[in-house]
This record gives sequence, C-alpha cells and structure tokens, in this order.
Amino acid sequence: MNRRSPLSAAPFDLDTFLPYRLAIAAESVSHGLATVYEQRFDLTIPEWRVLANLSRHGTLTAGETADRATLDKVQVTRAIQRLHKRRLISRRVDRIDKRRAQLALTAEGERLFCEVAALALAWQQEVLGGLTAPERAAFDRALRHVMIRAMADRAG
Repeated sequence: MNRRSPLSAAPFDLDTFLPYRLAIAAESVSHGLATVYEQRFDLTIPEWRVLANLSRHGTLTAGETADRATLDKVQVTRAIQRLHKRRLISRRVDRIDKRRAQLALTAEGERLFCEVAALALAWQQEVLGGLTAPERAAFDRALRHVMIRAMADRAG
C-alpha cells in the first residue's frame, strides 16, 4: 500500500525506493555467498572482506581496510585478530607510529584467498546466470553509474 508522506503529495513506495532495494540486494547477495565460504573455510563476511582487500591492495592498515571494506573498526579489528591467529595475515608495526600496523596476506592467506575467490566467482556466475550477456553488460553499466553518482554526492 502506498502512503503519502506528510511532507509530500507523492506516495512513498519502499519497494521501489533505490537505497532500500540496493541494501536488500546487497545483503541477500552477501549472505548467499557467505554460506559458501563460512561452511567450507570458516570465514565470516568481515574476514572475507579483509582478505579480499589485502589481496587487491597488498598492504593496508586496519583503518584503510575498514574504509575499503565498508565495515566498522570493531568488525575489522575482530576479523584481523582472528585471521592473524590463523596465520592468514601478517601484522607489521609501523616504526614511527607504534599504534599503526601494516597488514598483508601470508602465503597461507593468499592460498586460501585464491581458493575462496574461485568459489566466489563460480557462485557469482550462478547468480547472474539468468541474465544474457547484453543484460549483464547493461546491469554492470547501470550499477557503475549509480555507484559513481552516489560516491560523488557523498564526497561533496
């Protein structure tokens, strides 16, 4: 049922509201993939995101990782602690600022990431399987456009 906002004459339909739809889609996709790597590799969503960002960027601090992974610092700290305990990442304390540490994948972390990434890509293919190649290209262009516009608005 569409209800009119008290501030507007236009009806507000949550089911067609872009931020809501994107959030639901992102959460569904993220959790769907998480079932794949949680069961097989004992990784949480934050841990997977830390591994993926370290794989992509090489070395990062915890703060940089939190920003890139869109996670809060507590989630990143817990993920880092668990990944470090499992010897999947290394921590090198900054010589100048002892509060900062550079994080990087270990050889074992790289091996695990490659294994999980292969499964993640296969899972992605399955999710996008109902789309034709032109539909996938159009979806990718539209999503990129929305992301660029949203980031530009956020930046100022």
